[in-house]
Amino acid sequence: MAHTQRIPVIAGVLLAAGGGRRLGGRPKALLEHRGRPLVEHAVRTLREGGCGPVHVVLGAAADDVRAAADLSGSEVTVNPGWEEGMGSSLRAGLASLGGSGADAALVLLVDQPGIGAEAVARVRAAWRSRASLAAASYGGERGHPVLFGADRWADIAADAVGDRGARAYLRTHRDAITLVECSDVAEAYDIDTAADLTRLE
Repeated sequence: MAHTQRIPVIAGVLLAAGGGRRLGGRPKALLEHRGRPLVEHAVRTLREGGCGPVHVVLGAAADDVRAAADLSGSEVTVNPGWEEGMGSSLRAGLASLGGSGADAALVLLVDQPGIGAEAVARVRAAWRSRASLAAASYGGERGHPVLFGADRWADIAADAVGDRGARAYLRTHRDAITLVECSDVAEAYDIDTAADLTRLE
């Protein structure tokens, strides 16, 4: 039986630009987890969850991150305006996908090592069209990763300012979001403060 439906291209977009202000200025991408920088774990999570190509947005200490982490096989974008907040990094990540032919972007944050490939694969599987909007949920609460169909990128980028990323867009379009429960396979904690560092292995 011939399959006429082509397999969608779901790009992984890893936001790894933060400077770790509440961690005394230690860039989150470089925090060590199981002997390697966090950014490497997150890239592998996207790949193992079925995303490709994988685009990584760096910012704080970008040269140090490139030197310390193996990002081979990933497209790396450096966001010069990373200090403006996550919105500018999301815009940079979506812009880097221009011309990639991707049908959707699946966005993951570098500081959530409790989210693994299983959650990525579940959210990825919620793709239906280039207008798709999906997000992992934890006990019914929306979290990451989030999937944005390509037809929505321009509007999301226009809305992504300051530190809110796509929050405002997702609130406005909440009825269109497919929530994918992931609390049985992932933990959505952030590594934000020195106390959170105990969660790293």
